[in-house]
Amino acid sequence: MAKRQTGWTEAKINRYLKAGRGKGELYNYKPWLTIQDVPSTGRVHRAVGWKTSRQHHLLSDLEFSYFCLCDWADDVIDIREQFPLDREMTMRMADEKGIKHPKDNKSSTPIVMTTDFFLVVNNNEKVNYKARTLKHSEDLNDKRTMEKFEIEREYWEKQGIDWAIVTEHEIPTNLIDNLKFIRHSFDTDIKDFNVFLTEWDKFAGELLPNLKYLDAKYNFEIGTSITLYKYALAKKILMVDMSKRITLHEDVQNIKLQKPSAMNKRWA
Repeated sequence: MAKRQTGWTEAKINRYLKAGRGKGELYNYKPWLTIQDVPSTGRVHRAVGWKTSRQHHLLSDLEFSYFCLCDWADDVIDIREQFPLDREMTMRMADEKGIKHPKDNKSSTPIVMTTDFFLVVNNNEKVNYKARTLKHSEDLNDKRTMEKFEIEREYWEKQGIDWAIVTEHEIPTNLIDNLKFIRHSFDTDIKDFNVFLTEWDKFAGELLPNLKYLDAKYNFEIGTSITLYKYALAKKILMVDMSKRITLHEDVQNIKLQKPSAMNKRWA
């Protein structure tokens, strides 16, 4: 797919504002930037959110990893990526601090700054907000990068919203690998899932032979029971130690089935 023109003009910014970029919540949120709007400097990702049921635009592997964490976290209610900051405010803050505001190199138009993630969080039944910027640790030595982060930091501070930089060092590798392993099973066709749950209590010993037996017993397509297992993990109906790499050779006794009341909540 061809990328759009990445330069900025006042007309383009007004067009994005009128289109509702940076507005809405959950399914209706529109990120200020999509993967078509920025030049490719690495891998980008489109991912349908478990919480939002919409396609998210992640501009790097690091952003995708953090997105997976937020989508898994029970306390995160909504995830809004590429969230725009009020341009008049950031320009004023830059001027006060003697920092050059980011601008388009060609048109010299001051750009709309963004924060990678704006999160809505349920904190003991009280809604809080968090803003998070993703950056590799080696990039934090760059003076210009830190100048722009200083504008971002003060912007959120004046909003009374917790802001922080997240680097690769804060990303738990095993958990991320596990979430990527089960991610695409979240929306699995579950017509055979009741059979899977009925048989689960009969499982014993190593997991994989049980799953292969289930495929054979019910004439499932090979691998169906593995997909159903991954679905159960994604929905948190079955629970394993996510700090360790998921293995199909796990002893079944180490895999916990949630109580019916908790399961019903997960299915909602």
